[in-house]
Amino acid sequence: MPDFDRLNTDLVLIVDDVPDNLSVLHDALDEAGYTVLVATNGESALRRAAQSLPDVILLDALMPGMDGFEVARRLKADFTTQHIPIVFMTGLTETEHVVAAFSAGGADYVTKPIRPQEVLARIAAHMQTARLTKQARMALDACGQATLAVRPRSGQIVWQTPLARKLMTDYLGGAEEQAPPALRSWLDETLRARQDGRDFPPLGISQGPRRLVVSVQEQTGEAEWLLMLREESDAAMLDALIATFRLTGREAEVLYWVIKGKTSPDIGEILGTSPRTVNKHLEHVYAKLGVENRTAAASVALARLGRSGG
Repeated sequence: MPDFDRLNTDLVLIVDDVPDNLSVLHDALDEAGYTVLVATNGESALRRAAQSLPDVILLDALMPGMDGFEVARRLKADFTTQHIPIVFMTGLTETEHVVAAFSAGGADYVTKPIRPQEVLARIAAHMQTARLTKQARMALDACGQATLAVRPRSGQIVWQTPLARKLMTDYLGGAEEQAPPALRSWLDETLRARQDGRDFPPLGISQGPRRLVVSVQEQTGEAEWLLMLREESDAAMLDALIATFRLTGREAEVLYWVIKGKTSPDIGEILGTSPRTVNKHLEHVYAKLGVENRTAAASVALARLGRSGG
């Protein structure tokens, strides 16, 4: 299992098949205070990355067998390692090789022969971002937040907290790398709406008396969105309405659907009763809440329960 308790140690994985290069880089990084791991081929690099989750990977582009470009592609395709910055080391400065490095998921590159001070400077620049990202993700994990980061255009899931993963499994069958169809469709609609300057409602997925609500918590341009997942329960809300306002079960059901924006005919159809009977229940609800209309009743109920409308 990855060591998620490693908060204050900056870990660098060096991947190179040339022992002399490993020695020079290891000594320079060790002297600078980093914890250093090494791998001499692509297969061992993938294993070490998955096991230790380094903060930055220093990766040789050309190695026998699996080259650095393929290693990078596999790291970026794996949910557990796709967030790790990769700095390529290459003696190739032609444009196509630089493009290949970035296309494979590289965040930066240095050219050979290696100059340790340049490597240290590059590592330090990416380490700060990696450290902040790691701390933010671990804080969300520790707080039990159901949060995931996704790229709306591609539907790629960048990362998700354990609680988000559980809710995604419960309601959408789970997803590690790509948003499932229902979420992807909602992302497409939301993206189009935002480009047109419109708001788009949260995604709601019902499962019996429970419902998953997905909304955009934060948007960092169009490249990556932070989504908040919230589970709601009709039964829990009905119990809360009954307890808070001393309503009968049927009065609570009527108020619940008023909060959801339903009209009296709608509520009558849902509950199998007439709109007139619904209005009679509403009169009792108004009296118990001390309000005069359905809008005020919904506002008072939401304010007292400390909830947002789903």
